[in-house]
Amino acid sequence: YLVGDTRGIIREAAKKSCFICYKVGASITCCQTGCDRTFHLPCAPDGQCVTQYFGAYRCFCWEHSPQQTLQPRPSQDNTCTICLDTVEDKISYKTMGCPACQDARFHRQCIQTLALHAGIGFRCPCCLNQEQFMMEMLTMGIRLTKRPPSWESDQEVGPSDQRHSHCDAAMCLCPGGREHTEADGSWQLWLCSSCAAEGTHRHCSSLGNSTNTWECNTC
Repeated sequence: YLVGDTRGIIREAAKKSCFICYKVGASITCCQTGCDRTFHLPCAPDGQCVTQYFGAYRCFCWEHSPQQTLQPRPSQDNTCTICLDTVEDKISYKTMGCPACQDARFHRQCIQTLALHAGIGFRCPCCLNQEQFMMEMLTMGIRLTKRPPSWESDQEVGPSDQRHSHCDAAMCLCPGGREHTEADGSWQLWLCSSCAAEGTHRHCSSLGNSTNTWECNTC
């Protein structure tokens, strides 16, 4: 965007309220044609909204988010393939499945954590399918990384000597782009206080001056 366009977007966002927390400053609008629901990026998980971390970085409200269409689970074993805790007996925002084997079930939070650690080795933890599985997870809002798997390296995901340095907001409003950062003010870059693997400009996620920490969607 041009600087003038960005200022216009900021002014418009200041007038819109988040349909999840009802506070103003919502800069994200559902991409479904005709839907005018707006929300803050940090509120998205609470509202079961999906952000697609590829291509145009599209966002959808709970009503218009992409849905998985899987067959009934062959094994009828309602446990998460990753953490082995109970999952819902149907596919939902919080309970996801593999489109290839149609059998693996897992919590959204579990598969997101696995994606960050597996990096380029990310695949279905049950049937090991990669291409179809990865495309489905991307569409459903799971964020992938291009790092080598954490278990093949001495470094943890988001190593302390390689600080994350760009804004991951669905719509970055910074005139200087996602890589631009400043020491303070609206374009100060905040890293997730839990994983440090994602970042946002203070303004892009509607973080007020009194905000001391920020957590990404994954955490």
